[in-house]
Amino acid sequence: MKLLSQVLLSLGLVAVALYVWITQVPSAAGYLERFGLAERLGLEAAEPATQTAGRGGWGGGGPTSVVVAPVAEGKIDDRLEAIGDGRALHTVTLRSDVTGVIVEIAVMGGSFVEQGDVVLRLDDQARQIAVERARLNLQSATEDAERLSRLSDSGAVTEVSLREARLAVQTAELALREAEYELAQRTLRAPLSGWMGVLDLAVGDRLNSQDVVATITDRSKILIDFQVPERAVAFIDDGMPITVRPLSLPGVELQGTVRAIDNIVDRESRTLRVQGEVDNSGDRLRAGMAFTVTMSFPGESLPSVDPLAVQWSDEGSFVWAVREGKAVRVPVTIRQRNADSVIVAADLSPGELVVTEGVQNLRPGAEVDVPDGPVAESGGTVPSQG
Repeated sequence: MKLLSQVLLSLGLVAVALYVWITQVPSAAGYLERFGLAERLGLEAAEPATQTAGRGGWGGGGPTSVVVAPVAEGKIDDRLEAIGDGRALHTVTLRSDVTGVIVEIAVMGGSFVEQGDVVLRLDDQARQIAVERARLNLQSATEDAERLSRLSDSGAVTEVSLREARLAVQTAELALREAEYELAQRTLRAPLSGWMGVLDLAVGDRLNSQDVVATITDRSKILIDFQVPERAVAFIDDGMPITVRPLSLPGVELQGTVRAIDNIVDRESRTLRVQGEVDNSGDRLRAGMAFTVTMSFPGESLPSVDPLAVQWSDEGSFVWAVREGKAVRVPVTIRQRNADSVIVAADLSPGELVVTEGVQNLRPGAEVDVPDGPVAESGGTVPSQG
């Protein structure tokens, strides 16, 4: 008797578990119908209106109360990443046009200079003497021309002599300008505002013509050259936003724009050169640094649903859509997960309602009751989380 009681108790527990599974698990109906057990258990005897279950599964009464959210329209984010090389907005290599000995270095390597600031001076005594001589010659020629001009009024000087005197004045003026120019060449000035490179020079060094003095860079903005595949050519435009992350500065993320786009696709790599621009007002970036550049392009439009609406079964993912007051099981293919929405490929229309709460009691064709009041909002286009 004791053994029989244990067997009966076990059978009872199995029956209760089977009942709970049939009435509470959404995928139970599929298993029972697949193995032909639904008919043996007598589940098909119920009328269609009650067979599709309300609150308590097969044979239950009344519609199922659910919470719904509208289907929105989302766009797939097509992301592109590339590695780029940075360079300064402007770079100038300062060279000497003349030969001479350095007598003064007015700036330090690595310092900031304004356009026109003196960088260094070469010995210029000979050129100063030449300027003084040219000024004296000009003064003498001017006095001669003025004297001959006064004499010409009385007819004592010919027109030819007067013209020669005036030509001498013009020649002396040109000689003075040339001497002043050669004197100015002995002083090297910054051609633009920027940061001075390292100066490998000292006072007393002899500087030859075309010797490099230093490199001056304007890095108020950094230009980044990178390559994109030709499939992205149609989506890139000037001014498009880009996200820039320096490889040498983990955690730093900067926003920039596309500055220029090349007009030729490289035949070997099938890529296009693009130049981005990022602000460097904090002066953290340097020319020559490597960057990861990310661009986002709007992709195809697809239905966007609340993450709570997506359910799973042995056949894959699906949502419960509310159509004509009844639950309709709609298969979905997840294309992109966002922070507050899921973009799917499915037979859904924007504005259509999908169930987000109460899905555990639903069966295909079950009547649903949507309480009055605002429904949950479904997210639209949201940046991808990767």
